[in-house]
Amino acid sequence: GLQIVWDRYDAMQPQCGFGQLGLCCKVCNMGPCRIDPFGDGPKTGICGATADTIAARNLVQKIAVGASAHSDHGRDIAHALLLTARGEGKGYQILGRRKLNALAQELGVETDGRRIEEIAEEVAEILLAEFGKQEGELIFAQRAPEGQKKYWREAGIMPRGIDREIVEALHRTHIGVDNDYRSLILGGLKAALGDGWGGSMVATELSDVLFGEPWPVRAKINLGVLSEDEVNLVVHGHEPTLSEMIVKAAQEPEMVKLAKENGAKGINIAGICCTGNEILMRQGIPMAGNFLQQELAVSTGLVEAIVVDVQCIMPALTDVASKFHTKVISTSPKAKFPGAIHIEFREEDALDIAREIVRTAVENFPNRDPEKVNKPEGTMDLVAGFTMENVFHHLGGRFRATYRPLNDAIIAGRIRGVAGVVGCNEVSIVHDSAHIAMVKELIKHDVLVVQTGCSAIACAKAGLMQPEAAFKYAGKGLQEVCEAVGIPPVLHLGSCVDNSRILMACVEMVKEGGIGEDISELPVAGAAPEWMSDKAISIGSYVVGSGIFTVFGRPLRVKGSRAVDEFLRKGLEDVVGATWEFEEDPIKAAHIMIEHINRKREALKLRPMMYAAEAA
Repeated sequence: GLQIVWDRYDAMQPQCGFGQLGLCCKVCNMGPCRIDPFGDGPKTGICGATADTIAARNLVQKIAVGASAHSDHGRDIAHALLLTARGEGKGYQILGRRKLNALAQELGVETDGRRIEEIAEEVAEILLAEFGKQEGELIFAQRAPEGQKKYWREAGIMPRGIDREIVEALHRTHIGVDNDYRSLILGGLKAALGDGWGGSMVATELSDVLFGEPWPVRAKINLGVLSEDEVNLVVHGHEPTLSEMIVKAAQEPEMVKLAKENGAKGINIAGICCTGNEILMRQGIPMAGNFLQQELAVSTGLVEAIVVDVQCIMPALTDVASKFHTKVISTSPKAKFPGAIHIEFREEDALDIAREIVRTAVENFPNRDPEKVNKPEGTMDLVAGFTMENVFHHLGGRFRATYRPLNDAIIAGRIRGVAGVVGCNEVSIVHDSAHIAMVKELIKHDVLVVQTGCSAIACAKAGLMQPEAAFKYAGKGLQEVCEAVGIPPVLHLGSCVDNSRILMACVEMVKEGGIGEDISELPVAGAAPEWMSDKAISIGSYVVGSGIFTVFGRPLRVKGSRAVDEFLRKGLEDVVGATWEFEEDPIKAAHIMIEHINRKREALKLRPMMYAAEAA
């Protein structure tokens, strides 16, 4: 029979309690070792590592893996830009010229009298060098307010090079290296900051250069976007270098003609996860869904091919696809799947490879079995494509592009503050439920919400990313702002690497003035109510490290160490200006965030909320 993720989760119960508490150590071959959380059994591992060391070491390894995933994404984008600038990236064009010129100015690259390709080549070379840099400080970390940089320098966690900090974090976790939980966690934060202000920020900035800066666009979302009379090609993963080319190839007249020759009316591209978010925000391509919907998309019987690159692709996808006519096509040399067709992607032949993939999907259309088709009904409209830069225009207008109206609305008490709600899907609860409940509660209390990744997809499916949602769900103050500006109360800022856009929005709020001299003083909060992956842990770490109080749903796996848990939830305040909190109930978590925002407002002596009685 057909087994999907929820079936496998049920079969896995009960899950290992030692692992959930972070008390299982597999660092060396003397183990595995387990610490007894009740105090009756072993209190240290064979080497003498305590629960504090083991829990911290496990956490840091996960931060390093998450940071490596985002940063490798950034490296690939920088490499694609470099090849394009040199005329070696077939099919690509440099579409984000405004962003390129802004980066060139920031990086000290001369632009006068130079071709756009020459400028792009030098920018790409400078940012590629950030990965292997051994000394100094990351270039983009200089964007942070002075107060935050002071925290990092005093704590010794200002990142030097993107790869260097990941390697050092992993070295710390080897047997017999770093055994102090505080030192371990600070090493992890350093690697995470190299992700947020390094690898992820490089990915965001150079994607905007190569593929163009997003602009608000209307689109449709949910499994109902899959078509009964067209070839359905689903792109799934995280890197836009291939998905952008697939969109381009699918629109070529020869491919459309081939689809019609095979009995289809056309070619329908749909996205899952963050590679879908990338082409949604730039081209309005519909979204089929988020992480937990990848198997569901295939099980509709409507998908001719699902094309995957890296990250969050379930190995079970090929087994589910084998029950239907769907072809799973892997494309990355880093990510191969037994049972998949492997068509390796190379930027040098990008468009030709994309054509081969589209042709494979089109020629599979006649193999669709009508008896296995189960067409989902219903889609939802959304507006996506907001960025740190274009929010300027929506807030202040084309001739006075500024964050001033946002800051003024916060100062006046019309908007309580801003929350970034991001992250994955959690299989142990009802799909998307924590994201939707938390975000509805936040906007009800006049908190403007910005989102990325699978969390953004969840709330878009719930109708929260339409301007009309403000009238249905938002508090009166936020509703007035949304009506005046014409934006939804929940803004889609892109893929998971685009959490760097949230960091930069906070920087702009500080620059505009009136609501704090540093990110840690702003009335803002972060959350990942359904976090699942190592990338989410790295994101949470660099968000906290950047001075933003952050609430995770299920706790990090450190609860077996009271010292580590308290350091994360309390001790980091004096180190980076922010802490973590853990709360699985999304409504309670939302109110923890609201209370934090209220405390920040009080510290800044801002006016009381304009419609406090109605928002309560």
